[in-house]
Amino acid sequence: MAASLSTPLDVHHTVQKSDKRRPVFFTKPQRTHRAVKFSVCCSSLKSPSKSQNVPDSPNPKTPSLSEQLKPLSTTTLSPSKNDQIHLLSKPKSTWVNPTKPKRSVLSLQRHKRSAYSYNPQIRELKLFAQKLNDCDNSEEAFLAALNEIPQQPTRENALLILNSLKFWQKTYLFFNWIKTQNLFPMETIFYNVTMKSLRFGRQFQLIEELANEMVSNEIKLDNITYSTIITCAKRCNRFDKAIEWFERMYKTGLMPDEVTYSAILDVYAKLGKVEEVLSLYERGVATGWKPDAITFSVLGKMFGEAGDYDGIRLGKPGLARSLFDEMIESGLTPDEKTLTALIKIYGKARWAKDALELWERMRENRWPMDFILYNTLLNMCADIGLVEEAEKLFEHMKQSENCKPDSYSYTAMLNIYGSGRKVDKAMDLFEEMPEQGVEINVMGFTCLIQCLGKARRIDDLVRVFDVSVGRGVKLDDRLCGCLLSVVALCETSEDVDKVIACLQQANPKLVAFVKLIEDEKTDFQIIKEEFRTVIRDTAVDARRPFCNCLIDICRNRNLHVRAHELLYLGTLYGLYPGLHNKTGNEWNLDVRSLSIGAAQTALEEWIGTLEKTVQRKEELPELFLAQTGTGTHKFSQGLAAAFATHLEKFAAPFRQSEERAGYFVATKEDLVSWVQARMHPSVTA
Repeated sequence: MAASLSTPLDVHHTVQKSDKRRPVFFTKPQRTHRAVKFSVCCSSLKSPSKSQNVPDSPNPKTPSLSEQLKPLSTTTLSPSKNDQIHLLSKPKSTWVNPTKPKRSVLSLQRHKRSAYSYNPQIRELKLFAQKLNDCDNSEEAFLAALNEIPQQPTRENALLILNSLKFWQKTYLFFNWIKTQNLFPMETIFYNVTMKSLRFGRQFQLIEELANEMVSNEIKLDNITYSTIITCAKRCNRFDKAIEWFERMYKTGLMPDEVTYSAILDVYAKLGKVEEVLSLYERGVATGWKPDAITFSVLGKMFGEAGDYDGIRLGKPGLARSLFDEMIESGLTPDEKTLTALIKIYGKARWAKDALELWERMRENRWPMDFILYNTLLNMCADIGLVEEAEKLFEHMKQSENCKPDSYSYTAMLNIYGSGRKVDKAMDLFEEMPEQGVEINVMGFTCLIQCLGKARRIDDLVRVFDVSVGRGVKLDDRLCGCLLSVVALCETSEDVDKVIACLQQANPKLVAFVKLIEDEKTDFQIIKEEFRTVIRDTAVDARRPFCNCLIDICRNRNLHVRAHELLYLGTLYGLYPGLHNKTGNEWNLDVRSLSIGAAQTALEEWIGTLEKTVQRKEELPELFLAQTGTGTHKFSQGLAAAFATHLEKFAAPFRQSEERAGYFVATKEDLVSWVQARMHPSVTA
């Protein structure tokens, strides 16, 4: 009887890809089939007796498995010569997805797995890291949890745990604990991982201590180390430290990455170091660095805050505009902040054409828009006086889904209509606001009051005042200054009383002072004390407008002496800094911050001083200048024109300068001759 030989064999069959229940693991290039084990029986040629006497224990003379299977490999399973060559060559994938084009052979090196993937204890280590995250934040609890570490940490395992800790306190504790174990050298990567966690917690002092420790232990600080230090210093508003470490980085010869460049540019910009920002920007671009959207946003914001809108101070006209063009050419899409900064620059620089072109580009390219950007555009139109353009933009907001006009949008439009004296349109907006569910704010209220006051529509002014107060608008000093300016404009006592009644609700002390200065019998010392009290209780930005309006009221009431007293008090209490400027070559009267009445009063004071100087035969400069400004605003009140008219009234020898816009010029010779003629008119005649 033939003895049977039974042994498991590895025979391969193709696994269909469509069977998703059968995962395929590519561990070797040859393993493209799944092994299936089954038994194969064959008869032995030896006698039954010998086969029955085979001992249970392995016999050294027993043939190996390969020898036992040799007959099969040379007969039943033996391939042909051609097939053998095919089997010995590198196998190819036999499955093709019919729905996709044929692809190239998968590269097994395309996605390198992390070393942690081959760590058999990785699950155990991650569970341990989770225990550390869940334990109490105290140092004692954390160190106690460390005693349960499943194995002595290796370099890779320590990094895995360090990266898995969520809180900077525990990261710092584990880092220090690893150092005390002395299991392996502490490399740069350990410090970088710890510093990044500390940066999240804004722990700049600890980061700097670790950096200094690296320097002391001669551990290399790489690009990531410096970037982490600098960006953390920026987040903690330690701008001096950010610059210090950036300079140290440059001395080592390391090139900053994009994040570091953007961060340090922002630091220099926040410190107002415009030249340093531009120098660093140009240096970075020259070394191949490509600025990102954040960088351009930082530069745009810097120009906007510095007020250096045209780059003239740096000898680089249009620099902000050219930087924006560079950003677009580099393929970056500007965000809302960048566009808002650029619109502010165009508005304040009064580049109306550029601003409108930018608006069209924004619409065509569908660049991102938000409330701030829309309202900035509207305010730009108000600054430049672009009424029709503002109306189109406002209608565009109404039609948008996400940026419907809000309170600030309506305020900008009220400002535009108020400055342009388009009273009816301003009133229509005022009536429309509650219908749209928009509450008027004190700024819009002030713009409307000013508009109605200039139009002498006092009854409408009173009605708007009562309605707005009823809606809960809080009255501030700027509004009081606006009402005070309307008092100066009123032509009848009846209108004055109506406006004064409104002002009484907002600021009773101011009304009492107005009545005090209108009484010519009031002593100057009383005026001085009460003026100081009123100004002291007024917001800083409203003090000079208050004084201007009070002077205007006095001049309109023919109280010229009182007007001069108020100008003196305003100068005494620092409301008109820079009103008079003297150098060896010229004397300058700067009335740009004064109202028309206050400027006329200042001119009269100046002429009186010049007359006394000539009488005393004191030394005079060769040139005298009066500066009114150019009145570039489309809706300017015309200070220069009013000042020129007042000069003609005195027949003063000042002429408008052709070289310097907004200046009136007189020579020493002409002015002395004119003063002498005023002093001795009969002799001159």
